[in-house]
Amino acid sequence: MSKPIRFSERAQTEVTGILDVIGAPAVAITPDYRILAANQAYRDTYGDGSPLHNRACYEVSHRYTVPCDRAGESCPLADCLASGRKQRVLHLHHTPRGEEHVDVETYPVRNDEGEISYVIEIMRETRTASSRADANSMVGRSPAFNRMVELINRVAPAETAALLQGESGTGKELVARAIHDNSPRSDKPFVVVECSGLTESLFESELFGHERGAFTGAHARKIGLVEAAEGGTLFLDEVGDVPLSLQVKLLRLLETGTYRRVGSVEPREANFRLITATHRDLQTMVTEGSFRRDLFYRISTFPIALPALEERSEDLPLLIESLLSRLSPNRTYSVAPATLACLQQYRFPGNIRELRNILERAILLTDDEVILPEHLSAEVCDSETASNHKLPLDTGEILPLEEIEGRYLIQVVSKFRGDRDSLAEKLGISKRTLFRKLQNLRA
Repeated sequence: MSKPIRFSERAQTEVTGILDVIGAPAVAITPDYRILAANQAYRDTYGDGSPLHNRACYEVSHRYTVPCDRAGESCPLADCLASGRKQRVLHLHHTPRGEEHVDVETYPVRNDEGEISYVIEIMRETRTASSRADANSMVGRSPAFNRMVELINRVAPAETAALLQGESGTGKELVARAIHDNSPRSDKPFVVVECSGLTESLFESELFGHERGAFTGAHARKIGLVEAAEGGTLFLDEVGDVPLSLQVKLLRLLETGTYRRVGSVEPREANFRLITATHRDLQTMVTEGSFRRDLFYRISTFPIALPALEERSEDLPLLIESLLSRLSPNRTYSVAPATLACLQQYRFPGNIRELRNILERAILLTDDEVILPEHLSAEVCDSETASNHKLPLDTGEILPLEEIEGRYLIQVVSKFRGDRDSLAEKLGISKRTLFRKLQNLRA
């Protein structure tokens, strides 16, 4: 890393003037993490009303006392200094509205000796996702989620074909929609093609449309989904399920950019941006001969891996809060600590879709606005889950009695399948006392 360099007041003023030319929030930071200058857009968006000059960038960005890379976060400045080149990274940045995802571009500025004097960071907030509970967008802040969002932001402005790969229930259509909404085609149609179950007889008619009288039952002209996506985005969901016999027709559409309605000899120009998705391992299918190699290379220019919920477990509380607000916008539901403990130990083979179903069922079962373990199914909150919260009575650790009682309640509530009256009777306390203790656990 370059040695810290002192800047005159005139130099600081000149750098500020340069930054003010940039429309987006921009800041100049010295190699020792000190803010040299900031433009008005940065001060308006990220400032706290106090002077920014010579303050640590990590204190302004995150309210940290140490640099981001020492606090478990990525650090655009450190990455730029290490590479010596322009960098672009998705970063969580503090704003007056809380932390938000920011697309950060960093540019090293060198002195006459070739040393980096300072780094210019240009920040653009992304609409792709939120790091706070949001009923209308993807939410998350885990490294796996942030990496996915970074790739979405990279590919969205381009025309490049994107392939979304992930388990069922990871939100592939949401990601495809995010790519479309952040692309130059966002004001045009977003058309979904469900490839699963498309038979050979329906494939061409659904995708390309047909003329009146083209076949029995074709009483009127019908436009296909390719034509419906004119100027917009065509999303082929579960493209791995397209039968081998139909893959050549799909490949011809993608390679020639033309198609014909069934029953017509007139070729038509196709104009769409392609996004595909699958939960299958297409490379293995290519090796086995069940997926065309040429089609695979045509659709997989820019692959994006969607993390399973198990890979982003730190996002679970945020996802729960967001899903509850979507499921019941007029009532505020929450989960008890014991319930969250059960959910955090569950593996979620159905991913976010399964989490949504679990919460929707729990809302119907609760009599108030707090979801308890008894409102979860046995497979979600079973005895194995409860065993992960056993009391550490044999470890020699001395704990406050209140904490031991709380842990025991979490354990028995997770395991017990009867009603509250029966549980209170087994515990030797009144229903009112049990209710009060459970209320204290939720606080």
